[in-house]
Amino acid sequence: MECCKIENKCLVAGLVVIVSVFLVALVCSTVIDIRDKIQKSENTITVSDTGTIYAKPDLALVTASVVTEEKTVAESIQENSKKMNAVVEVIKGSGVEDKDLKTTNFNISPRYEWYEATEIYPQGRRVLVGYEVTQSLQIKIRDMEKIGTIIEEATGAGANEVSDLQFTVDEEDALKAQARAEAISKAKAKAEELAKQLGIRLVKISNFSESGVVPYFYSMKEAAPLGKGGGTETPQIQTGENKIEVTVNITYEIR
Repeated sequence: MECCKIENKCLVAGLVVIVSVFLVALVCSTVIDIRDKIQKSENTITVSDTGTIYAKPDLALVTASVVTEEKTVAESIQENSKKMNAVVEVIKGSGVEDKDLKTTNFNISPRYEWYEATEIYPQGRRVLVGYEVTQSLQIKIRDMEKIGTIIEEATGAGANEVSDLQFTVDEEDALKAQARAEAISKAKAKAEELAKQLGIRLVKISNFSESGVVPYFYSMKEAAPLGKGGGTETPQIQTGENKIEVTVNITYEIR
């Protein structure tokens, strides 16, 4: 009996030793893993810089609208269509192709007038007086010298609202690549300078990201009516320059 008790005590003691060794090993492994992660995260630097390219716009976007009001829906649509068809024809006559014309809005809405209170209608009343039709046409103008002329001709043909004039660059990818290359070059130079100052060595790039504004619009909005044309002076449109900007972030492993 005493022999069994001694054996049981030895077995328990052995299990305690084994569990203790296991726990010590687990703790040591966890500490080493955390230390390695800390060291790994500390052994990097991140630099960022921005590349900027300025370019003269080669594409203009402008919206010309025809707004008409008649007694009935049919009359409003007929009158609006007549004027918009004339606008399209005159714009095409200025050299704008079909692919650069797009209808962006067509809307029909009732028009009401409010009548003051009378004996019959003591609270006043709302009376339907007609229907308003609005049709909007987005125009891409590739000949920048013709912007003012096309706006003038469109209003002369019946467009009574002109808005959302924007200038952009048609082929922007090449300019974005130039801005990116400039940003990367500046960021690399910055990293090399920091490495010299800190007494460290750049090993390799471990991460890269970029963000940018492509393109930067110089937007001008004009709420018409601009009149019927004919004798009016052609507006002088100044396009300025667009800014294409790319910012890069480069992370280096260091020693």
